[in-house]
Amino acid sequence: MSARTRGELALIAVTLVWGASFVLVKNTLEHISTWLFLALRFTVAAVCLGLFFGKRAAAGEGARGVALTGGLWAGLCLAAGFCFQTFGLRYTTPSKSAFITGLTSALVPFLAFLVYRKAPHPSEAMGVAAATVGLGLLTMPAGALGIGYGDAISLCCTVAYAGHILLIGRYSPKAPFELLSLTQLAVTAAVCWAMAGFAEAPYGGMQPRVVGAVLFTGILCTAIPFTVQTWAQQHTTATRTALIFAFEPVSAVITSYAVLGETLSGRGALGALLILAGVLTVELKPGSTVKHPS
Repeated sequence: MSARTRGELALIAVTLVWGASFVLVKNTLEHISTWLFLALRFTVAAVCLGLFFGKRAAAGEGARGVALTGGLWAGLCLAAGFCFQTFGLRYTTPSKSAFITGLTSALVPFLAFLVYRKAPHPSEAMGVAAATVGLGLLTMPAGALGIGYGDAISLCCTVAYAGHILLIGRYSPKAPFELLSLTQLAVTAAVCWAMAGFAEAPYGGMQPRVVGAVLFTGILCTAIPFTVQTWAQQHTTATRTALIFAFEPVSAVITSYAVLGETLSGRGALGALLILAGVLTVELKPGSTVKHPS
């Protein structure tokens, strides 16, 4: 099995874990403020990586500056993405939040244009158009021209996550993935603690359910997955990573149905299918014989 295959299989596992976590996070936010939850989650993740990768992260002197720089920018994008996504979950459903987040995959090639200076393929424009129509069907009430407050907030996270994927794709081949992973999670934790004291009045006791959710999301949904992503993107492209992440909503919908009994209307289901179709069109580029640099 090639390194690319191993990496992409690992990314699929990460995608399933992230999709399943939407319901857990939404339920936990009923008992704790958003920034405090995020600060605790990323602190747990950073501490775990510090204990596990401490000596390895200190090695590789020549690439340390690259890892710290990449980790700083990736951490800022990650903090912004989780902020918008988690706040959005307060006002929308887990499955809708996950499908909106899936638009990240459609944005990656267009953000890559800023890096690679290569115009998007026509199939990419078609894919984004289809995904946008799907987003409207999924989030806009019939006869309305606006989208819900939580949907709009969730939409903002897609830009931050697309930037994160591109940054990891740029820096992971040049730096030790251990230090890059640790740095980005530590930066995210620091931003969340700063915002917890500035942007909100923190609340939430350490009930067993909250402690369990913080530990579960900190270790299994943050420390391990982001380390896996950083390692895997050494062996695959940002576009292929984004394609794999596009299937996160499928996991979220299955979990929402199993745990909450949540279902999509026919209009919402059509919108969801259009989003997935648009994402796949962007990533697979049917009819294209030229390899995109991302």
